Amino acid sequence: MQKIKGFSKLSKTDKIAWLAKHFLTSNPLDIAREFSSYMHSNAEMQKLFDGISENTLTNFYLPYGVAPNFVINGRTYVVPMVIEESSVVAAAAAGAKFWSDRGGFNAEVISTTKVGHVHFLWRGDSEKLFHFFDTELKEALLAEVKHLTANMESRGGGLRTLELIDCTELEPEYFQLKATFETMDAMGANFINSVLEAFAECLTEEVKHYKDFSGAEKNAEVVMSILSNYTPECLVKAWVECKVSDLGGFPEANLTAQQFARKFSTAIRIAKHDVYRATTHNKGIFNGIDAVVLATGNDFRAIEACGHAYASKNGQYGSLSDCEIVGDTFRFSITLPLAVGTVGGLTKLHPLAKRSLEMLGNPSAKELMMIIATVGLAQNFSAVKALVTSGIQKGHMKMHLTNILRHFGATDTEIQLATTYFADKTVSFSSVRDFLNNSRNLATEK
Repeated sequence: MQKIKGFSKLSKTDKIAWLAKHFLTSNPLDIAREFSSYMHSNAEMQKLFDGISENTLTNFYLPYGVAPNFVINGRTYVVPMVIEESSVVAAAAAGAKFWSDRGGFNAEVISTTKVGHVHFLWRGDSEKLFHFFDTELKEALLAEVKHLTANMESRGGGLRTLELIDCTELEPEYFQLKATFETMDAMGANFINSVLEAFAECLTEEVKHYKDFSGAEKNAEVVMSILSNYTPECLVKAWVECKVSDLGGFPEANLTAQQFARKFSTAIRIAKHDVYRATTHNKGIFNGIDAVVLATGNDFRAIEACGHAYASKNGQYGSLSDCEIVGDTFRFSITLPLAVGTVGGLTKLHPLAKRSLEMLGNPSAKELMMIIATVGLAQNFSAVKALVTSGIQKGHMKMHLTNILRHFGATDTEIQLATTYFADKTVSFSSVRDFLNNSRNLATEK
């Protein structure tokens, strides 16, 4: 395998040339032209994008769309979504429209606490360590980070709690400093990690000089200092409810409103108990969530990791959404952790992330949490609604019809003909291929 030193120091042109020579089979000039075709026409804008990541060669485009008609707490939003799957945006928009006619969505932020740890090893009497923490160390730690927390405190946030935890039942000699934070409209990762690293340095020095420690006790070996992306106390809830009779009928599946409500709630309960269904169920929720998170410049990987961990909080992985029918009331809800920001990072650096936040009315982090949770709920409603009525493939594959046609090299005329032909038919790769073959054969015969 071809290896290289100093790749990051090469120019973009030289990077592409090296890749073309050693790892790609097409003509190097064609490869260079292809990569160049995705570069931004504005040099300053391209410079911005290049600086966001490392070893950048070009830009990778994803569709940027919107889902209208989201009524949340009485306010109407048009929600930006970045995703490659057209059916996701369509499903979110359909869910939004369905519930906009039934009072809209409700949402509330339950809490916004984030957490981080200093993980360290200590070889000594745990009682002595806890006594030291309570009498001297905690005060020293808080004083050490005062200059780091001052700005966040001026905005209403900062360090909230600090505690020492004995984790020796998990790993010999293992202890934690656990800190909780309020970061206001920032996601806060850099702030939290800076505070934690300052804690780690202070801990090491204070243990070394504490009068009641001797020998090995004078050494606290810091393993790592890092925020946690598991934020079970940074919670948001979104829900919809209406009379069962107001759900309407579903003639495509020959279901009354009462029958639909029963099937729907049963589907949610299945996702609560069966991990195979729960995984796909929650993936659908994150189809909607991730698309908004990406559009607003937030970290979808952290949010997904946290959400899936939260779905396992009771010892078994299950649905993030809930459904109940009480009397004649249908209620569908979701509660999940969402650590997002509306200041800092890409939220103010990426031009479309800034535009997305403007489109949403420049929300606070709490408002953005509610919007994102609502989109996840709308997405889940549309998916489960399709599953228990017409089936997922009918609508899903229709949304992919154009992509399938492009895959087979269809012309614009063929796409128009196929769209009309499949208006009332099931779409699949084989059926689209057969349609094109028949159409082309007829055209040849003429």
